Amino acid sequence: MLTASSPRNSTALDRFKRGCVIPAHPLALDENRRLDERRQRALTRYYLAAGAGGIAVGVHTTQFAIHDPQIGLLAPVLELAAETAAGSDAILVAGACGPTEQAVAEAELAASLGYHMVLLPPHPDLDEDALIARARAVGEVLPVVGFYLQPAVGGRPLSREFWARLANLDAVVGIKVAPFDRYRTLDVLHGVVAAGRVGDLALYTGNDDHILADLVAPHRVVVDGRSVEVEFVGGLLGQWAVWAHTAVGLLAEAHQARSGDDDALRRLLTLDGHLTDANAAIFDAANGYHGCIPGIHEVLRRQGLLAGRWCLDPAEELSPGQLAELDRVHQAYPHLRDDEFVAAHLDEWLR
Repeated sequence: MLTASSPRNSTALDRFKRGCVIPAHPLALDENRRLDERRQRALTRYYLAAGAGGIAVGVHTTQFAIHDPQIGLLAPVLELAAETAAGSDAILVAGACGPTEQAVAEAELAASLGYHMVLLPPHPDLDEDALIARARAVGEVLPVVGFYLQPAVGGRPLSREFWARLANLDAVVGIKVAPFDRYRTLDVLHGVVAAGRVGDLALYTGNDDHILADLVAPHRVVVDGRSVEVEFVGGLLGQWAVWAHTAVGLLAEAHQARSGDDDALRRLLTLDGHLTDANAAIFDAANGYHGCIPGIHEVLRRQGLLAGRWCLDPAEELSPGQLAELDRVHQAYPHLRDDEFVAAHLDEWLR
């Protein structure tokens, strides 16, 4: 049985608590919508070479459909990433879905493959009490990272009290905060403070529309008359599935800004708008995020990491006008891209 205090995981957990870049790993498919193992491995190699501290596999960006037994891709995809990352010090995060029985079984699969922790999104059919019980059960297998997932891609509103209760679970080692909503983001921060887990539980921004501001802002939360400063230590993001080498530099600069570097702070607050504008095109915010995953794939296709932008669902394609928006942000923000880095190493990663 693995828990947050297991010696095997202590090094990975320490790195996770310090904060790092964790890209949400896409799914590489060929033109027949079958797993492209060569390019799937290449993506993993790209993230590790870029300096990412870990990878998250089986999450929304990997396409939740892989959790369907009829698709049959969860185990192969988790295994490919673990094998490719073997020998590195990458933090391996596995997404687990479904009701309690399914989520526990998927956590057990991840544990057997050497994953360090489980990212656990909410399940639409479970109330808050049942979600807490589910997290407790999964935490008997692997440490848990809570996940506030935005409603547009399957999430739901959760109360401030829920986040305090979740943070109170010993097996919960972090929370990915991704409601794309400032009010709900504050609910998580208040919950963590109320649970007394500040500094012990790692907060990762998943707010792809507010990445740099989350990372540099001093979040002062007042609970029961106490003012407590809370910080995001890193990002676990679909946006960081692209331009990952640049993301690593941005996080390092964010840590400098949080340490008092005013020049870094001013630069990042300017870049926050650039990155949010780029994300709006990539994630297809104008169309309710319909083209989010194809948008990520298109950026990776242009760099040569993917052969196409195919998704498991043939209807999951770019929205009308999204391609032009991707062209626009590609030209507008060359300082966010890492095209030269990818070009220099692509052949090596595709070996």
